[in-house]
Amino acid sequence: MAFEAVVHRTFSARIDCHYLLQGPPDADPSKVLVATLHGFGSNPEVMLRLTERMLGPNYIIAAIQAPNQFFLSQNVNEVGYCWVTNKHSDSSIRLHHDMLLYVLDEVGRQYGIREERRLLVGFSQPVGMNYRFAATHPGAVRGVIGICGGIPKNWEDGPYGKVSASLLHIARSEDEFYGPAVTHKYAERLRLRANDVEFHMLEGGHQFPSKAGSIVEPWIQRRFVE
Repeated sequence: MAFEAVVHRTFSARIDCHYLLQGPPDADPSKVLVATLHGFGSNPEVMLRLTERMLGPNYIIAAIQAPNQFFLSQNVNEVGYCWVTNKHSDSSIRLHHDMLLYVLDEVGRQYGIREERRLLVGFSQPVGMNYRFAATHPGAVRGVIGICGGIPKNWEDGPYGKVSASLLHIARSEDEFYGPAVTHKYAERLRLRANDVEFHMLEGGHQFPSKAGSIVEPWIQRRFVE
Protein backbone atom coordinates (compact mmCIF):
# COMPACT_ATOMS: atom_id res chain seq x y z
CA MET A 1 0.00 0.00 0.00
CA ALA A 2 1.37 3.39 -0.97
CA PHE A 3 1.19 6.16 1.62
CA GLU A 4 0.80 9.87 1.01
CA ALA A 5 3.77 12.15 1.55
CA VAL A 6 4.19 13.60 5.05
CA VAL A 7 3.42 17.32 5.14
CA HIS A 8 4.73 19.63 7.87
CA ARG A 9 2.17 22.19 8.98
CA THR A 10 2.40 25.11 11.38
CA PHE A 11 -0.22 26.87 13.48
CA SER A 12 -0.15 29.48 16.22
CA ALA A 13 -1.60 29.05 19.71
CA ARG A 14 -1.76 31.27 22.79
CA ILE A 15 0.70 30.67 25.61
CA ASP A 16 0.99 32.31 29.01
CA CYS A 17 4.25 34.23 29.45
CA HIS A 18 5.60 35.27 32.84
CA TYR A 19 7.89 37.87 34.37
CA LEU A 20 8.82 39.18 37.80
CA LEU A 21 8.59 42.92 38.41
CA GLN A 22 10.50 44.71 41.14
CA GLY A 23 9.94 48.42 41.55
CA PRO A 24 8.30 51.16 43.62
CA PRO A 25 4.49 51.32 43.95
CA ASP A 26 4.20 54.68 42.21
CA ALA A 27 5.20 55.93 38.78
CA ASP A 28 8.71 57.31 38.57
CA PRO A 29 9.86 58.38 35.08
CA SER A 30 13.33 59.21 36.44
CA LYS A 31 14.12 55.53 37.01
CA VAL A 32 15.79 53.23 34.49
CA LEU A 33 13.65 50.28 33.43
CA VAL A 34 15.69 47.08 33.10
CA ALA A 35 14.39 44.04 31.22
CA THR A 36 16.67 41.16 32.18
CA LEU A 37 16.81 37.69 30.63
CA HIS A 38 18.25 34.57 32.27
CA GLY A 39 20.46 31.90 30.74
CA PHE A 40 19.71 28.36 29.57
CA GLY A 41 18.21 26.20 32.31
CA SER A 42 17.89 29.06 34.77
CA ASN A 43 14.86 31.11 35.84
CA PRO A 44 13.75 34.73 36.42
CA GLU A 45 14.16 34.48 40.20
CA VAL A 46 17.89 33.87 39.82
CA MET A 47 18.31 36.55 37.16
CA LEU A 48 16.41 39.13 39.20
CA ARG A 49 18.74 38.55 42.13
CA LEU A 50 21.89 38.69 39.99
CA THR A 51 20.76 41.81 38.14
CA GLU A 52 19.88 43.66 41.33
CA ARG A 53 23.24 42.71 42.82
CA MET A 54 25.01 44.06 39.72
CA LEU A 55 23.01 47.30 39.39
CA GLY A 56 21.96 48.15 42.92
CA PRO A 57 18.49 48.95 44.31
CA ASN A 58 17.54 52.07 42.36
CA TYR A 59 16.18 50.38 39.23
CA ILE A 60 12.88 48.99 38.07
CA ILE A 61 13.64 45.41 37.05
CA ALA A 62 11.48 43.09 34.96
CA ALA A 63 12.98 39.58 34.95
CA ILE A 64 11.37 37.66 32.09
CA GLN A 65 10.94 33.89 32.11
CA ALA A 66 11.90 32.05 28.92
CA PRO A 67 8.89 30.37 27.30
CA ASN A 68 10.25 26.81 27.00
CA GLN A 69 10.36 24.68 30.16
CA PHE A 70 11.96 21.32 30.84
CA PHE A 71 13.02 19.11 33.78
CA LEU A 72 16.67 19.67 34.68
CA SER A 73 17.07 16.03 35.69
CA GLN A 74 15.12 12.80 35.40
CA ASN A 75 15.35 12.29 39.15
CA VAL A 76 14.09 15.67 40.42
CA ASN A 77 11.15 17.96 39.73
CA GLU A 78 13.30 21.08 39.33
CA VAL A 79 12.38 22.95 36.16
CA GLY A 80 14.60 25.13 33.98
CA TYR A 81 13.72 27.38 31.06
CA CYS A 82 15.27 28.21 27.70
CA TRP A 83 14.72 30.73 24.91
CA VAL A 84 15.54 28.87 21.73
CA THR A 85 16.81 25.62 20.19
CA ASN A 86 18.01 24.82 16.69
CA LYS A 87 14.53 23.52 15.78
CA HIS A 88 12.13 26.18 14.47
CA SER A 89 14.40 28.94 15.74
CA ASP A 90 12.61 31.62 13.69
CA SER A 91 9.47 31.09 15.76
CA SER A 92 11.46 31.38 19.00
CA ILE A 93 13.13 34.58 17.81
CA ARG A 94 9.79 36.11 16.91
CA LEU A 95 8.33 35.13 20.30
CA HIS A 96 11.37 36.61 22.08
CA HIS A 97 10.78 39.93 20.28
CA ASP A 98 7.06 39.89 21.06
CA MET A 99 7.69 39.17 24.75
CA LEU A 100 10.23 41.97 25.08
CA LEU A 101 8.04 44.50 23.29
CA TYR A 102 5.10 43.62 25.50
CA VAL A 103 6.97 43.82 28.81
CA LEU A 104 8.82 47.02 27.89
CA ASP A 105 5.56 48.65 26.84
CA GLU A 106 3.49 47.44 29.82
CA VAL A 107 6.01 48.34 32.50
CA GLY A 108 7.07 51.48 30.66
CA ARG A 109 3.49 52.75 30.61
CA GLN A 110 2.96 51.77 34.25
CA TYR A 111 5.91 53.87 35.43
CA GLY A 112 5.90 56.52 32.70
CA ILE A 113 9.36 55.46 31.50
CA ARG A 114 10.13 56.28 27.88
CA GLU A 115 12.33 54.25 25.52
CA GLU A 116 15.45 56.35 26.18
CA ARG A 117 15.46 55.14 29.80
CA ARG A 118 15.07 51.43 29.06
CA LEU A 119 17.90 48.92 29.36
CA LEU A 120 18.09 45.30 28.15
CA VAL A 121 20.30 42.79 30.00
CA GLY A 122 21.02 39.17 29.12
CA PHE A 123 23.22 36.36 30.36
CA SER A 124 24.42 33.53 28.10
CA GLN A 125 21.77 32.19 25.71
CA PRO A 126 19.64 35.34 25.18
CA VAL A 127 22.62 37.67 24.59
CA GLY A 128 22.70 37.14 20.85
CA MET A 129 18.91 37.27 20.71
CA ASN A 130 18.98 40.63 22.51
CA TYR A 131 21.46 42.03 20.00
CA ARG A 132 19.19 40.81 17.23
CA PHE A 133 16.26 42.56 18.94
CA ALA A 134 18.18 45.85 19.16
CA ALA A 135 19.03 45.63 15.47
CA THR A 136 15.42 44.85 14.54
CA HIS A 137 13.67 47.38 16.79
CA PRO A 138 15.87 50.50 16.86
CA GLY A 139 14.84 52.93 19.54
CA ALA A 140 13.10 50.32 21.72
CA VAL A 141 15.88 50.50 24.34
CA ARG A 142 18.70 52.91 25.15
CA GLY A 143 21.26 50.26 26.02
CA VAL A 144 22.00 46.54 25.86
CA ILE A 145 24.29 44.64 28.23
CA GLY A 146 25.43 41.18 27.12
CA ILE A 147 27.20 38.92 29.61
CA CYS A 148 28.92 35.64 28.63
CA GLY A 149 26.98 35.26 25.42
CA GLY A 150 27.26 35.30 21.66
CA ILE A 151 26.48 37.35 18.58
CA PRO A 152 24.05 36.16 15.87
CA LYS A 153 25.82 34.10 13.22
CA ASN A 154 24.27 36.22 10.49
CA TRP A 155 25.07 39.53 12.20
CA GLU A 156 26.99 40.82 9.19
CA ASP A 157 24.55 39.87 6.44
CA GLY A 158 21.25 39.25 8.23
CA PRO A 159 18.05 41.31 7.89
CA TYR A 160 19.05 43.86 10.53
CA GLY A 161 19.27 47.61 10.65
CA LYS A 162 21.50 50.09 12.43
CA VAL A 163 21.57 49.71 16.22
CA SER A 164 20.76 52.98 17.99
CA ALA A 165 21.36 51.51 21.47
CA SER A 166 24.69 51.58 23.28
CA LEU A 167 26.15 48.08 23.65
CA LEU A 168 28.22 46.74 26.55
CA HIS A 169 29.59 43.21 26.24
CA ILE A 170 31.30 41.42 29.12
CA ALA A 171 33.16 38.21 28.28
CA ARG A 172 35.24 35.88 30.46
CA SER A 173 38.69 34.50 29.78
CA GLU A 174 37.88 30.87 30.66
CA ASP A 175 34.33 30.69 29.34
CA GLU A 176 33.66 27.12 28.20
CA PHE A 177 31.02 28.16 25.67
CA TYR A 178 32.16 31.60 24.47
CA GLY A 179 35.94 31.53 24.73
CA PRO A 180 38.44 34.31 23.96
CA ALA A 181 39.28 32.81 20.57
CA VAL A 182 35.79 33.88 19.48
CA THR A 183 34.89 36.75 21.77
CA HIS A 184 38.00 38.83 21.07
CA LYS A 185 36.40 39.69 17.73
CA TYR A 186 33.08 40.75 19.25
CA ALA A 187 33.79 44.46 19.61
CA GLU A 188 34.76 44.75 15.96
CA ARG A 189 31.72 42.73 14.85
CA LEU A 190 29.26 44.66 17.00
CA ARG A 191 30.57 47.97 15.63
CA LEU A 192 29.43 46.95 12.16
CA ARG A 193 25.91 47.90 13.28
CA ALA A 194 26.38 49.97 16.45
CA ASN A 195 28.36 53.16 16.93
CA ASP A 196 28.67 52.89 20.71
CA VAL A 197 30.29 49.58 21.75
CA GLU A 198 32.24 48.80 24.91
CA PHE A 199 33.88 45.41 25.48
CA HIS A 200 35.48 43.92 28.59
CA MET A 201 37.22 40.60 29.20
CA LEU A 202 37.14 39.43 32.83
CA GLU A 203 38.88 36.45 34.39
CA GLY A 204 36.81 33.35 35.09
CA GLY A 205 34.49 30.84 33.50
CA HIS A 206 30.90 30.81 32.30
CA GLN A 207 29.33 32.45 35.34
CA PHE A 208 27.70 35.78 36.08
CA PRO A 209 30.74 37.89 37.12
CA SER A 210 30.69 39.31 40.63
CA LYS A 211 32.81 42.28 39.47
CA ALA A 212 30.46 43.28 36.69
CA GLY A 213 28.96 46.08 38.77
CA SER A 214 32.18 48.11 38.71
CA ILE A 215 32.00 48.10 34.90
CA VAL A 216 28.27 48.52 34.48
CA GLU A 217 27.70 51.39 36.92
CA PRO A 218 29.91 54.00 35.18
CA TRP A 219 28.69 52.79 31.79
CA ILE A 220 25.07 53.44 32.81
CA GLN A 221 25.99 56.79 34.36
CA ARG A 222 27.48 58.00 31.10
CA ARG A 223 24.46 56.97 29.04
CA PHE A 224 21.41 57.35 31.24
CA VAL A 225 22.20 60.20 33.63
CA GLU A 226 21.42 63.55 32.06
